[in-house]
Amino acid sequence: MTSRFMPLSGDPPRSRALSIALILIVLALALAPFLFPGAKPLNVAAKVCIFIALAASYDLLLGYTGVVSFAHTMFYGIGSYGIAISLYSLGARWDAIGLGLLVALPTAALLALVIGLFSLRVQTIFFAMITLAVASAFAVLASQLSWLTGGEDGRSFRVPELLQPGTVYIPRDVLGVAVTGRTLTYYIVFASCVVLFLLLLRVVNSPFGRVLQAIRENPFRAEALGYRTVMHRILANCIAAAAAAAVGALNALWLRYTGPDTSLSFSIMLDILLIVVIGGMGTMYGAIIGGTLYVLAQNYLQALMGTVSTAAGEAGIPILPQLFHPDRWLLWLGVLFVLSVYFFPAGIVGKLRGGPG
Repeated sequence: MTSRFMPLSGDPPRSRALSIALILIVLALALAPFLFPGAKPLNVAAKVCIFIALAASYDLLLGYTGVVSFAHTMFYGIGSYGIAISLYSLGARWDAIGLGLLVALPTAALLALVIGLFSLRVQTIFFAMITLAVASAFAVLASQLSWLTGGEDGRSFRVPELLQPGTVYIPRDVLGVAVTGRTLTYYIVFASCVVLFLLLLRVVNSPFGRVLQAIRENPFRAEALGYRTVMHRILANCIAAAAAAAVGALNALWLRYTGPDTSLSFSIMLDILLIVVIGGMGTMYGAIIGGTLYVLAQNYLQALMGTVSTAAGEAGIPILPQLFHPDRWLLWLGVLFVLSVYFFPAGIVGKLRGGPG
């Protein structure tokens, strides 16, 4: 299996149901511009791609290394601001995108290295608190440096002409959909997220990834076997940070804007945690399942509840119209999360693979 399919490194889904679900999700995302025409569905599809890659990069830390970090959105924000500042300052040029990436990715990895060197020697809970403090300080700094970051308003910018919605590539619509620069931008996001996911999957199934899992299970035994546990954790932190920065750059390129709410908000960190837990920690495939379900729930659960509430009201059913009022969608999202954790303690992927729960 390994020699036939190197990107998976001998780690297939190991479940027919999981394989079918993954194939359907990937196909739906690959054909999203034509299957789901309209601005909102395409935005949702792009967000699914972005959160899959972002959750996979965080799973490298949480699920495979056993490191709890609250600084992941900081690295995500570094990538977003790197692209935004570069395009805003230099104009809508391809070399500006390259420069933004060239600055953002090493910066994120270097900052992760510094944080790791100073704090990964302490216990896990203290490392989590340190990363939370650093991320909070970075968010405040980004809001105050208005001359560089745009402050609370963020930075809007133009993208190269080939990526602009007004650029039409095919005169006639394909399946009733115009192929424009927006379509090309989506496929850049989709392809980049696929590549990032496969690279992360390769990392966790390499000898280095096996050592990370050994450190997660028993760091003292791994140390006794001769592995430098701190250096492995630091390297994992740097890889995850660089991947998060790359995803942040893709998000900024898609939105053509970056700001504290879209790249540095703590709510994004909570979203990533929920996706990893729902999908299954230490599985990578859990990022695909969890990311898809969570983003769809975020965007369509409120509308679905509104439909149920209206139908129940018209049918004269008591209580249900109030219970499923669209304003209570966050409550039901929380209920769904609690139920998923209760019934799938190993995550959805763990359940599909025949794990506990």
